[in-house]
Formats: sequence, C-alpha cells, structure tokens
Amino acid sequence: MTPVVWWLAIAAIVAVPSACERSQLNGNAPRPEIAPPGEPQALEALVGDAASLIRTTGEAAFPELRVPNSRFRQAELYVFVLDLEGNMLVHPDATMEGKNELELEDVAGKPIIRGLLEAATAQPAKPFGWYHYQWPVPGGLFPRWKSSYVRLVTAPSGKSYVVGSGVYDDRMERAFVVDLVKDAVGEIEAGGAAAFARLRDPKDRFIAKDAYVFVIDPNGLDLVNPGFPNLEGRNLRDVTDTRGKKLVQEMLRVAQAQGAGWVDYLWPKPGESVSTVKSTYVQRAAVGDSWVLVGCGVYLADAPKTAPVATRLTAPRMASLVREAAALLEQQGEKAYSQLRTRGSKWFHDDTYFFVWSMDGTRLFHAADPSLEGKSAVAVKDVLGRPYGQMMLDAAAGPSGEGWVHYQYPEPGSLFPAWKSTFVKRVVLPSGETRLVGAGVYDLQMDKAFIEDVVDRAAALVAERGRGAFDQLRDKTGPFVFMDVYVFVDTPDGVEQVNAAQPSLEGKNLLELKDVNGKAVTREAIEAATKRGSAWVEYSWFKPGHNTAVKKQAYVRLVRSGPDVFIVGSGMYAE
Repeated sequence: MTPVVWWLAIAAIVAVPSACERSQLNGNAPRPEIAPPGEPQALEALVGDAASLIRTTGEAAFPELRVPNSRFRQAELYVFVLDLEGNMLVHPDATMEGKNELELEDVAGKPIIRGLLEAATAQPAKPFGWYHYQWPVPGGLFPRWKSSYVRLVTAPSGKSYVVGSGVYDDRMERAFVVDLVKDAVGEIEAGGAAAFARLRDPKDRFIAKDAYVFVIDPNGLDLVNPGFPNLEGRNLRDVTDTRGKKLVQEMLRVAQAQGAGWVDYLWPKPGESVSTVKSTYVQRAAVGDSWVLVGCGVYLADAPKTAPVATRLTAPRMASLVREAAALLEQQGEKAYSQLRTRGSKWFHDDTYFFVWSMDGTRLFHAADPSLEGKSAVAVKDVLGRPYGQMMLDAAAGPSGEGWVHYQYPEPGSLFPAWKSTFVKRVVLPSGETRLVGAGVYDLQMDKAFIEDVVDRAAALVAERGRGAFDQLRDKTGPFVFMDVYVFVDTPDGVEQVNAAQPSLEGKNLLELKDVNGKAVTREAIEAATKRGSAWVEYSWFKPGHNTAVKKQAYVRLVRSGPDVFIVGSGMYAE
C-alpha cells in the first residue's frame, strides 16, 4: 500500500494504450519525465467539451477530434471515442480505429476497455468517472498507473458513445478518491451487501494504486477492508491515530451529520516509521432502513509528517543487539533469561523485546508475552499469509546462521498490522543445545543491510538449486518479497529470469534498459557484479506512488550454479 506530481498541462499521456505502445514493450528508450501537471478538472473539462461536440453534431464531430495539433489532439494528449460494444472509433493510432478492444487487459489482468465503459455507464445518475490501470509509457518496459476520465454521451442519432482522455499518474488524488467512493456507494445502494465482493476484487475498479474502498457499519463494525482483511468483522470504533484521534468515530460523525466529507488523521505509510497526514473521503450509503459508511483514503503530496520515533533502533543497531544477546546466551545459557526479561533494560524497552526458540520452532522464552512459551511457532503466518515462523527457522539454520525476516504484525495495543523486521541468530548454549534468538522493530526504514541480506540468501539458494530456486524467489508470501523489495535474476547477457514485481519482464532482454537520465542500468549492474563479484549501483527510477524519478540503489551479486551464471540483485529507494 505506497506509496507524485499533478498533471495535464500541455502534455498528458493517453487513456488507452495504442498498438504503437504495445509494440514498444521491448523498447529500451528512457522513460520520459511527466510534464508539469495541472488540475484533474482540466482533463474533465477537455473531455466534457468533446462530449458536448458529439452531443450537438453527432458523428460529424469525429473528424474534428482527429485533427492533429488541435486542442483535442496535442502530442501525447488526445481524446478517444468508444462505442458501447468496445469498438475504438477515434484514436491517434489508425490501426486501432474500427477495431474491437473489449478484451484488452493491463499487466495485472485488469480489464481496460470494459473498465472505461463501466466507469461511464454503471451508475445511471453518474454518466462519467475515472478509471485506473497499469500500462508502460511509450518506449518503456515498466508498467505505470494510468488514470483516464470518461463520459457517456448520446449523439443526435440516438447512439451512445464513451469519450475520454487520460494521463499517467502513479499517485491517488482527491478527485480519484471521491469518484471511487461515489461509485461504491452506488453499487451498495443498488445491490446491498452483494456488492461487497466487488469491492474486494483487485481486478475491479474499487482497488487502484495504493487506495481501496472500505465499508463500516454505524456501530463501527468493519464490513469490507481489502487493505486489512483480518479486520473484517471487528469493531474499529475506538481505533486512534498516532496522536490519539478516534478516527473511525470522526468518520461516522461526518457521514451521519453531513452525508459526506473529508477526515484527516496521522497514519504511517506502509514501510515508513513516521506518520503522515492521510485524508479519507467518507460517504453514507443507504442500505434498507439503515446505512453504512463508505470510505477511501489518500496520502497527499507533501503531506506533513510527525517527527521520527527516536527510541526505535536502526537495522545495524538491532542486528548488533541480537548478536550481543546471542553472546550472553552462549555464556550463561538459560540463566540469561532473567536479564532479557528485565523491563527498562536495553533488552526490553518500548516495543523492543527478545524471544528464544528451539530449532524445532518451540517458543522457549518470550519477554513480552510469557503465555506463548511452550507453544510451537512453526506454522504461524501473518495477515498476508507469510509463514514468518518457518522463515525465522530457515534464516537461523542457513549458512550464515543469522538473517532478517520481514512480516506484518500488529504493534502492541493496535489492531492494524504493521511491517516488522526481526533479526534472528543461531546460538549454541553451554549445554550444547542449539537455539534461535531474535528481536525486531516495527516500520523500520529500508536499509542496505536488508538488501544485502536478502540478496545473499537468494544468491545462496540459486547457487544450490539453480533455476529450481526461481519459483521460491517469485513467491510473494516468501522471504524474498517484502514491502517494496523484491529479488531479480538476470543472465550475463541481460535476459530477465525472475522479477516478482513485474513478471511481464521475465524473458525479455534488458541489457540496454536505461533510466530517465540515459544510464544503462542493467548493463552497469551486470558489469559491476561480473568484475567485483558483488557491488552497489545507483540510478534514477520511479518509486511506486510517485510521478518523478528518485535515486534508487541496487545490490547485485554474481552467482554460479553448475554451468549457469546469473546476476542476483535487489534494490531500495534512497530517502
């Protein structure tokens, strides 16, 4: 859930991917910077003007919408027209005109044309709307979020059309959020609880970018929550933000008193250790004789943040502390438990605490919750289905005897899962028994230590199993995919073998792939790993949820597995 700039001025980018765009999926041109954006109302006005032209002059308006360098077709900004069967009637790509594109999908399997048509036709009282899907920018390989605005219009002939235009915009905006909520309200008021399944479907229009629609009943009971499905059926009425604001009560008050409105509160973005102002739009939806609250939240650009939590440890400090605890256990064995259980000590303070397991997964010591002692942790999973118990055992049992495990788990006293990064280490007690000791930190900022750890473990797996390791590296519930981190594997000639985040790239040659500054990032990474065995490389890339490129650093390693040679790597966005 991450996390950009506003849009539409002279150059905005298309609403529907052209055949030309699709032919450029193997291109190697740098991804262009997004033009300085304007307001979404500007795009809505452009589409509204095109719709008015069709409404008054009918199909005779189509030639005017095709005129190059007119207000309806300037560079990458253009208007398109569809009929209700999905036939493309107006589009700059002549090969698309007259062709039925109804089955076109984005890289995640989300229907593009069907979604555009539905955005304008699903709600009779709202013949317009926004739709969001992923597609590579012209000349690019990597999908970006694209937001399109469409309107339903009836020509004098009596035939109806959907007219629209769109831009690339990786961040959710207020206009998009309001539109999502209004559409969800319409679906719920028409179908009641039967509409909830659609709100949970990632291929439907109610989940886009880092936003999702949620539903809460008047008493605070969570009915729909695609972001935190473990909360469905729980009462959230007393949930507070990081400054104690009872945000759900405030949302219910606004929905009941005003019908609809915005509620601001402080909430950490996924993977961040400080809270950011989040704005949520809520609206009341009638359901029989009662009502429900429908909402959707957005982290706005340049939203203020709270000060960093000073008491939280850095990744290197946490790893060092766990190694100190391991040394203590090696010297004193179980006698060290009394020190590890002392509140206010360096071992047990704030949300920092230690645990000790046997290597079969039995919890032998847990400073924060002694009731867990004696119970097995082998099968425990987080809300995403990540088997973090087994991950910890695997990390401790590996060649290095230590490593990081990342999973989602609620902070003490909280209902909402947060990312937790735990460092574990294998230790041998004076008795000769082998144990696992560990401690973790919530919402720890990404660190080079994490990246090197995940790449080293992936490299060891590839060295041992070769291509047989690839499915494990792709597993989104496994140890090689967490937060916005994933492992990639390339051959020395640049062919992508593994990419859990962008599986559409697998099998493609990325050797000449360039960043926005023209740097050949894949070639440089392969050369660095080949020459030095392992290396950090740096380039400019688009962070999820942002429209401008930022510095990204990647750690890569050369790996040999029998006759095969691979480059294994992973990256992080520099803060």
